[in-house]
Amino acid sequence: MKSYRKELWFQTPGRRAFINITGEVEDALRASGVREGLVLVNAMHITASVFINDDESGLHADYEKWLEHLAPHEPVSSYRHNRTGEDNADAHMKRQVMGREVVVAITEGRLDFGPWERIFYGEFDGGRRKRVLIKIIGE
Repeated sequence: MKSYRKELWFQTPGRRAFINITGEVEDALRASGVREGLVLVNAMHITASVFINDDESGLHADYEKWLEHLAPHEPVSSYRHNRTGEDNADAHMKRQVMGREVVVAITEGRLDFGPWERIFYGEFDGGRRKRVLIKIIGE
């Protein structure tokens, strides 16, 4: 069995962002040489996410609105976590809802997606460097 590991690094200028990373995952898959197996893609930070969905700007705007409704950033004083000097309790909650990782089957050297599925990095507390792990195993 083969194993391949790669890290992607991000530093978004804004507090929140959704970045399509499907191409980077496909590049890693090609570099791995794995034809049949699994790829794990996970955010290595507790205020970021990796998820699968459609790459459609209206949906991303809906996510933004929905997540802000579920866990509004302000007032920051409404969160006990922020009493530690942080201002990112909402980002932790948004990450919990959107998820830490995805696993995708690899079939005949390709990501085995359904229609419209793409992999995204979700940033909920931007401004500093964060990483995503790609781990590929298989034959």
